[in-house]
Amino acid sequence: MLDPAGHFAKRKKTSLWFTVALLVVSTFILTIGLAATTRTENVTVGGYYPGIILGFGSFLGIIGIHLVENRKQMLIASIVFISFGVVAAFCCAIVDGVFAARHIEPRPLYNKRCQYYSSGVGFLYDAYQTEVTCYTLNSKCQLRVKSNTCYCCDLYNCENSEHSTSYYEYLGVNSCQDVIHLYRLLWSSTVLNIIGLFLGIVTAAILGAFKDVPNNNFPASSSTDISLSDDTQPPSQSSSNYGLPPNAPPLYTPTYFLSGEKPPPYVP
Repeated sequence: MLDPAGHFAKRKKTSLWFTVALLVVSTFILTIGLAATTRTENVTVGGYYPGIILGFGSFLGIIGIHLVENRKQMLIASIVFISFGVVAAFCCAIVDGVFAARHIEPRPLYNKRCQYYSSGVGFLYDAYQTEVTCYTLNSKCQLRVKSNTCYCCDLYNCENSEHSTSYYEYLGVNSCQDVIHLYRLLWSSTVLNIIGLFLGIVTAAILGAFKDVPNNNFPASSSTDISLSDDTQPPSQSSSNYGLPPNAPPLYTPTYFLSGEKPPPYVP
């Protein structure tokens, strides 16, 4: 069985490992989430928010683990931020997963059935537009697209374009390959948020147990030290008069003289 100091060191090492692991996962969540949300102009991804919250909570946890005086307060703040990050990771995992599954259809992209339109050098994607012809089984229709856009006529509903369940155009991309990268980044962000969800729960539980473990590396003053310090104190006046009759004068009475006044002569 470990002594109290060894038990504290083991708990500290375990808490540090889980906190550092959560910090690494939150860094990946933030990086992949930002890469996904900046891939296109019309697809907004919010999967990087849990990375910010979990990363800050992990940073506070690492600091709190190494503190001595305010360790409990810092770990409580870390647990609060990690708890908010867990909730955000749960929400973003559902949102990004549902969005990738329902609103992005990768089959036309993988089959090379989507086209990329660019107006050339010198035109912004939102300043130049053109019309392209999309063919369906029974008819054809015109689709107005902007520059630097990947569009899929297979996903465009000529009768009612507003009822299209999947995105049929992606703005501000360099090629249709960027859309495939977006699809993969969304699923990667979803998986990382799920990992951050469970790892955040475990880390918060470990930090919550570690904050109440007493630190025995700094010994407190014992009762023996207190008794020794009491024995080394000089005897007081009351103890020096012990054993004398009640009418006897004290052994030593301090005499005070006013300024300029001479003491009486010594009489043997």
